[in-house]
Amino acid sequence: MGCQSYTLTYDEGVKGWPSFYSFFPEYIKGMNAYLYTFSGGNLFRHNVNPLRNTFYGNFTPSSMTSVFNPEPSLSVKLFKTISFESNSEWSCESLVTDLSQGNVNTALPNIDFEQKEGEWYGYIRHNDGITNYALRYSNGIGTNTNVVGPNNARVVSFGVPIGNIITIGATVYTLVNGAAPVEAGVVDNLDRVNNTLTVDSSAATATAPVTGDFIMFVNNTLAESYGMRGYYMEFKLTNGSNAPVELFAVGSSVMKSFP
Repeated sequence: MGCQSYTLTYDEGVKGWPSFYSFFPEYIKGMNAYLYTFSGGNLFRHNVNPLRNTFYGNFTPSSMTSVFNPEPSLSVKLFKTISFESNSEWSCESLVTDLSQGNVNTALPNIDFEQKEGEWYGYIRHNDGITNYALRYSNGIGTNTNVVGPNNARVVSFGVPIGNIITIGATVYTLVNGAAPVEAGVVDNLDRVNNTLTVDSSAATATAPVTGDFIMFVNNTLAESYGMRGYYMEFKLTNGSNAPVELFAVGSSVMKSFP
């Protein structure tokens, strides 16, 4: 992985490096209460452009990366939500724990952050395609007793109740002889009375289930928000506004995870 480059600034008052900038000057100098830089042989004066985060004609979004780490190394936590106080909405670009990766579905309209009483809230969901089968969002039903029908409508029958946890849209996996789970398709229909699933196995990534396979599933992340588990959670917030923006606080609903 490549490393992103920054221009660092040092503050004598705090004896530290308070800011990271996306621009790369050839020369930099403070004079008469202004900051001046050279780029491409041209002289620029900073902090006078009404468009924020625009340097040498190029705009770069604001971003902030930090970590929630209550009781480090003492217990595994369940991170259910992320929230922030700001005068502008931010996007959550990434969520990572030592056990999983997640999102707040910022790519989908009306399913990301919602403003309530001046604070923005979002539910944390694990990433599709990155499945930890050992975590509790993965559930097993049992060995099926019969499979019939074409690949786009495989009816899978069980001799035990399929339960109330599985939902339409869940991804089904087969588990054979202790091998790694294999994607079998997506649930199109449920019959809890007769204990059957109708599975669409027509996708190129799916292998249709057959009689005698052990069936497990992971519900659609939009329908089921299990959150993320781990000792800590690293998050990155991004704001694409070129107007003045303030971020006052970031929080999360965190509880102890009980296995």
